[in-house]
Amino acid sequence: MTDTARPATSIDYAAVVASPDLIELKHRQRRFAFPMAIAFLIWYFGFVLFAAFAPELMAIPVFGIINLGLLLGLGQFVTTFTITMVYVSYSNRVLDPLGAKLRAQLERQEAS
Repeated sequence: MTDTARPATSIDYAAVVASPDLIELKHRQRRFAFPMAIAFLIWYFGFVLFAAFAPELMAIPVFGIINLGLLLGLGQFVTTFTITMVYVSYSNRVLDPLGAKLRAQLERQEAS
């Protein structure tokens, strides 16, 4: 049985994983994503728990036939789209420049 041929590369991937640039990129991504995910999950499960255990609260009329539960349910969609837009903006401003810097370094290493 033969080993699959791997292309020769001058990049030391173990060094890349330990590099300050990649560590910073991962740190900034996690610093944004984890708190946002936790906040959204609390909001989501709070809505589900209120719907299951406090239907009288969810049935409070807000205007006309629109009640609090309906508004909070629609708020789930609004929250999802808002989080997505905020993350894309953050990624464009903060993460993408760091990634581009790291890519340029790796491309220079590959070329040499």
